[in-house]
Amino acid sequence: MIALRMRERIADDRSQHVAGAVTWLLALGLVVFLALPLAAILGKALTGDDGRYAGLAQFVAIAGGERFWSAVSNSFAVSLTTTAIVLPLAYVFAAALTRTCMPGKPLFRALALIPLLAPSLLPGIALVYLFGNQGMLKSWFPDGSIYGFWGIVIAEAFFTFPHALMILVTALSVADARLYEAATALGAGRIRRFLTVTLPAARYGLISSALVVFTLVIVDFGAPKVIGGQYNVLAVEAYKQVIGQQNFPKGAVIGVLLLLPAVLSFVIDHLLQKRQRALLTARAQPLVARPQRWVDLLSLVTCVLIGGALLAILGTAIAAAFIKQWPYNLAPTLAHFDFDNMDGGGWAAFFNSLKLALATAVCGTFTVFGGAYLAEKMSVAPVARQLLKMLAIVPMAVPGLVLGLGYIFFFNDPGNPLHFLYGSLTALVICSVVHFYTTAHLTATTALKQLDGEFEAVAASLKVPFWITFWRVTLPVCLPAMLDIARYFFVSAMTTVSAVIFLYTPDTVLASVAVLNMDDAGDTAAAAAMATLIVLASASVCLVFSLASWGLGRKTQAWRTR
Repeated sequence: MIALRMRERIADDRSQHVAGAVTWLLALGLVVFLALPLAAILGKALTGDDGRYAGLAQFVAIAGGERFWSAVSNSFAVSLTTTAIVLPLAYVFAAALTRTCMPGKPLFRALALIPLLAPSLLPGIALVYLFGNQGMLKSWFPDGSIYGFWGIVIAEAFFTFPHALMILVTALSVADARLYEAATALGAGRIRRFLTVTLPAARYGLISSALVVFTLVIVDFGAPKVIGGQYNVLAVEAYKQVIGQQNFPKGAVIGVLLLLPAVLSFVIDHLLQKRQRALLTARAQPLVARPQRWVDLLSLVTCVLIGGALLAILGTAIAAAFIKQWPYNLAPTLAHFDFDNMDGGGWAAFFNSLKLALATAVCGTFTVFGGAYLAEKMSVAPVARQLLKMLAIVPMAVPGLVLGLGYIFFFNDPGNPLHFLYGSLTALVICSVVHFYTTAHLTATTALKQLDGEFEAVAASLKVPFWITFWRVTLPVCLPAMLDIARYFFVSAMTTVSAVIFLYTPDTVLASVAVLNMDDAGDTAAAAAMATLIVLASASVCLVFSLASWGLGRKTQAWRTR
């Protein structure tokens, strides 16, 4: 009996040691692949062209240039204008999906989320075909004015619309019917109820979506590069300094400056979340939409117009991939898919993206979910768990362009023991996992917090190792969340441009980068064809994940149904 107890105690200690070691390993991984690259970009910004410490000299030199302030004002103008356009459109669309009895809600919701499957380069290419010098609707924008401010704004509106919509749908899905009943009883009209009940309840969602749109636009690189023309913005300026002029210190300075609005938006959103209070109490009554003929009809017309605009941009890019010569010869052709005879990396670029997306989905899902499990459900290594929680939130405030620059300065240093990773597909996978870490971590944490902590307590009392509890209990219960995380990683890795634009080599060129390179070389139709393949691949994998979620859910989620 004594020997049996000793073996059980040794096994329990071994389980705790393994959990602590894995927690520290994940925390140190985030330090190495997130914190140190950010420190490297800051260090490069504080050095001169000769490599010596220069303090704020680079910042002062850039701040004294007229070109820099022009890029700053342009970036803010584009970001603010896009936010002002997207926010009301997304709000109306979200209200139609959540507060009306409009027909076809699932169809419109799916249509509104389609831009998530496309790289930010795609709307720029579509706008060139619609309103460019050879566009079918070029008379709408005379003198080629689509190349510049309004072209960037329209492309960014397409790119950011689903991000704002998802936040606002969540905000408007929760409402207390008693407040509306009280307002109606007091004689408040529709406008009065909107201003005093609906808008205050949704204000945090509105502010969060505005911050998200503003941040996504100001740090985006793809759309301004394709449709911006001579209209310079900060993200493109950083690209020109690093790729065009090989001026790494100035590129680092602009990267640090791009980090500031993202961090500021993150801090504001974090502070607002602390002030947000629960909208539904124990006595609340859910608001149920009731049929209203004119409201439902107006909502349907609005959604048709917005969804039609999104579909027109996506459809134009796809159609351009199969048309021989736009707009003179509209005969169908597959010649634009002959990527091996064009600049950009050939078919290898597309297959590299598939490899990257699959590796990111697999490695990212297990890393993020395992880290969230150790941080939330285990009581070992408290310092490592707190470090893991803190660093897991940081990527949300780091633009992909900044992270990519940090990887250049950190991994390209010959004195770094990890220098061998630079230029490899492994580095691209690590960068992609880190870049999209926060959203996946929050998803995993939300799923894990739904589970009672008694599972781990009972398992510990029975001397069951944590990995058995994780495999037999936690993993099956949280399988839908894991599939959502894997799908998110795959689609994000397929469509990202800014995070990988500085890290690829001729052997690891990606499909999204190939779109950019072919567009630069004048092969716009081929660029549209590659962007179309990215959308089709992302949509196909999403369908596979949906089928897998349905099939596996029947076995692992039967307990959720009565």
